[in-house]
Amino acid sequence: MDKNHSITSPDRNLRLEVGRNIDGRIWYSLYKGDQQVIDKSFLGLFDENDVNIISPQAELESEINTFDETWRQTWGETEFVRNNYSQIKLFTQHFAVYFRLFDDGLGFRYELFGQGDLNIKSERTEFNIDLAAEGWWIPALQPERYEHLYKKTTLGEIPLVHTPLTIKQSEKSYFSIHEAALYDYGSMNIRAHEKGLVSQITPRLDGFAGRVQLPFATPWRVVLVADSAIELTESKVVLNLNDPPKIKDTSWIKPMKFMGIWWSMHLDYTTWAGGLRHGATTLTAMKYINACKKLGLKGLLIEGWNEGWDGNWLENSDDMRHLQPAPDFDIHLVSQYAKSKNIELIGHHETVGNIAHYEYELPEAYEYYRQLGVKYVKTGYAAPRMTGSEFHHSQIGVNHYQKTVEMAAKNQIMLDIHEPIKGTGIERTWPNLMTREGAVTHEYGSNITPEHTAILPFTRMLAGPIDYSSGLFKLQDLGRKKQIKTTLAKQLAFYVVLYSPLQFAADLPENYFGHPAFEFIRDVPVEWQETVPLQGEIGEYFVVARKDLKSQDWYIGGVGDENPREIELKLDFLDEGADYRAKIYRDDETSHFDENPHAFKIDERVVNGHEALALRMAPGGGFAIRLQKI
Repeated sequence: MDKNHSITSPDRNLRLEVGRNIDGRIWYSLYKGDQQVIDKSFLGLFDENDVNIISPQAELESEINTFDETWRQTWGETEFVRNNYSQIKLFTQHFAVYFRLFDDGLGFRYELFGQGDLNIKSERTEFNIDLAAEGWWIPALQPERYEHLYKKTTLGEIPLVHTPLTIKQSEKSYFSIHEAALYDYGSMNIRAHEKGLVSQITPRLDGFAGRVQLPFATPWRVVLVADSAIELTESKVVLNLNDPPKIKDTSWIKPMKFMGIWWSMHLDYTTWAGGLRHGATTLTAMKYINACKKLGLKGLLIEGWNEGWDGNWLENSDDMRHLQPAPDFDIHLVSQYAKSKNIELIGHHETVGNIAHYEYELPEAYEYYRQLGVKYVKTGYAAPRMTGSEFHHSQIGVNHYQKTVEMAAKNQIMLDIHEPIKGTGIERTWPNLMTREGAVTHEYGSNITPEHTAILPFTRMLAGPIDYSSGLFKLQDLGRKKQIKTTLAKQLAFYVVLYSPLQFAADLPENYFGHPAFEFIRDVPVEWQETVPLQGEIGEYFVVARKDLKSQDWYIGGVGDENPREIELKLDFLDEGADYRAKIYRDDETSHFDENPHAFKIDERVVNGHEALALRMAPGGGFAIRLQKI
């Protein structure tokens, strides 16, 4: 048996021990101060013969080093990110295991050396955390992909679940298990076992976690560690475990806010399909372009512009034509009109999960958009499986999504992916991948509970930006959608709370014209210099402040669950000695997500960093604040 090794985080708060058992299995254990937070956990990577590839016969060698840099994001929640860790590498001539210990978490990965092909059947990576701890989760390998409401149970009660899996062990001990840099391999899911938690990789149809070519490195396995739920939201470990940008010139990558020919279809006022109620007509597109100009929005998403939506499109994905406009949509005229108004178009590619068909059209379709001057694309994969059989999250799906990212980058196109593979920080490496859905959002209408958006910052948002389709002002009497269970003030808060460099003003334009609350959507930035999470508990409430990248102004958003809540908001993050003009968009005394969602008030006052604001969140409510430096 080899000797054990130990490293500490740069601030010496975390300690990692690693070693090899007498049977050859490598293990790790994690300590926070004097407390063991992850018990001895074994690592396993198995080939098609069920042989653990990383159970060495030869003696393990080791290397220990440290790393410290600060890098600038192309876009993000902060302008700069510090990447500071201690690393230990255990290796033989056949493989290596890298462990990187940050002040707020751990990342580790397997690297396999040699040449030729290798079939990885399964991975068994243990995370032995007390099964009595509480976890927030959504189920994995379901037809609805990530589109589930979060459940809260003990870890011993979880089924197979997606990551991020967020865990509360005690009032002073929080975790989140996820992965980083997911390429050419199945997505990692988590299930309970007798000692804690263990990984289970999404399989290909042939049953393998991955068919790979050596040399090969797996994604990083990530454990975030924090004293509070709020601290989890500050972590940059996932981003730091990804490579720097492969796009050398990123000047063409530009965040923005946009509107869409979208919501009217979900309300069943118009349709994606052709005919008298077709939504994406030339005249409608030009009307929406004018609306964007009037409202001060930079872009317009147009869904249903192409042929293929008629009939049962979910069953006829081969009919999707991403190079053929519908007869009543003149794409050349619309693109020229948008250019004349300085409005960017967001093209739409619904694939219905038919990736073979989409990949056949992909090079020509992206070149088509490039020639038209369309610089943004929203993709969709609205099907239970890829190609009718593969999971979205298998190696097959992962490789397809990455192919679209690289093809888009080649054509200087930015992406918003719906029904996506989960975020794992690759937006650092490929910053044209700007946002993704990957959660239940407003098209699910009244099915979404008020607590949902008070859970997302601590779960889904740890995986990266989200396109949540925010900014709905008409919340009742929505036909088949029935009702959206938020207040209007909470809808404004989403623009600060639910980060995305592409922010959607999702409602119909007529619901924005002349509305005093729209001023906040018009003014709120999409690029941030600094982010300061202020208060929150998972599933109860969340309050965050963000500083505009291009000014000295701050914005604050707060969201709550179904319970009313009083907040005392300290402003000590503001510049010392400076005054700020605060414009507060809040619930009024009668606001209620079900009974009176549209009621809100706007207050104005001058504040400084020595003050605290007393704010009330209504049931299902929230608030949004703009702080302009005077």
